[in-house]
Amino acid sequence: MYSLLVADDHPLFRDALHAVISAGLTDTQLLESDSLAAAIRMIDTHDELDLLLLDLSLPDADGLEGLKILRDRFPWLPVAIVSAQQERQLVLDAITQGAVGYIPKSTPREQLLAALNQILQGQLYLPADIMRRPPPRLEPSSVTPSQEVSRERLTRLTDKQLDVLSCMAQGMSNKQIARELLIAETTVKTHVSAILRKLSATSRVHAIVIAGEEELSTYLARRPSEH
Repeated sequence: MYSLLVADDHPLFRDALHAVISAGLTDTQLLESDSLAAAIRMIDTHDELDLLLLDLSLPDADGLEGLKILRDRFPWLPVAIVSAQQERQLVLDAITQGAVGYIPKSTPREQLLAALNQILQGQLYLPADIMRRPPPRLEPSSVTPSQEVSRERLTRLTDKQLDVLSCMAQGMSNKQIARELLIAETTVKTHVSAILRKLSATSRVHAIVIAGEEELSTYLARRPSEH
């Protein structure tokens, strides 16, 4: 049995989430809290929790502040963000700070269940529609050193590796990437390993963040036909 905790101060949303999870995820218990403090008290007495679903607009914690507090205090507990906010950079910031997923509150029922299943199986979940959005365009003079480094790292990748990275940045699992690119899942794993090595990335999440620092879709559009 999975044990989940939702921290959200809107009773109607908690009730709706409870109904969706009860109907779609068998053998799953959903506990509820309406503040960060209440969530912390509940975690202290429920060390069997498998996942915390965290809203970003709690009365006693705004933005990613609550995520940082929870990751520092309970590093063993996976935390996924469930929020009405849909800014691409916020998603990247959340996973950089340790979130295992980002689920918009506008997510349809079946997609929500698929996201939860993916996270409970130990995979990262990112909302593909948000991750496909390009970041705000910057004037050349405003490009940061970090973005310059990211751009240089991307030039190390082959065309196929860039395609795989683009899928990763949309939140796809290896199986989904294989289906999208019509290649074997073992081939995807090989490409992912090569991507991490060439980008000097410490993890899949780190590679996605590097891709997010450079406008990957624009880079893909202007890349040479051969590497």
